Amino acid sequence: MTIKEIAIQTIDNLPNEAVYDDIMEAIYIRAKFEAGLEEIKEGKGIPHEEAKARLMKWVK
Repeated sequence: MTIKEIAIQTIDNLPNEAVYDDIMEAIYIRAKFEAGLEEIKEGKGIPHEEAKARLMKWVK
């Protein structure tokens, strides 16, 4: 799926009452999500247990 198709799909999933800010936020979140998936495919992710440990440091 192309980036344009992903953006269109993202917008189509929003309610008809969505405003420009909603659209921009949804596309931004989707872009970050897709970038994260790509990093995982490239082996750049971190193990789940390490992520939990890092989160626990921030939550304290």
